[in-house]
Amino acid sequence: MKIKYFQDTDTLYIELRSVDIAETRDLDENMLIDVDASGNICGITVEHAQQRANYPNFSFEQIAA
Repeated sequence: MKIKYFQDTDTLYIELRSVDIAETRDLDENMLIDVDASGNICGITVEHAQQRANYPNFSFEQIAA
C-alpha cells in the first residue's frame, strides 16, 4: 500500500494494490475509487483532503500481523 499526498492540490491518494486500473468511479464530487477488471478496489482519491478529513497532520502506523 502507498499513500501519497499532493500538497499543491490538497489531494490524497491511497493505492491499495499496484495493478492495472480498469475504471475510476465517482463516489461523490470529491472522492473517487479505482477498480481493477474484476471490480476490486485498487485505490482511493480524496480531493480537498485536509478540508474533508479535518486533519492538521498526517501520521502512519504499521501494525505487525
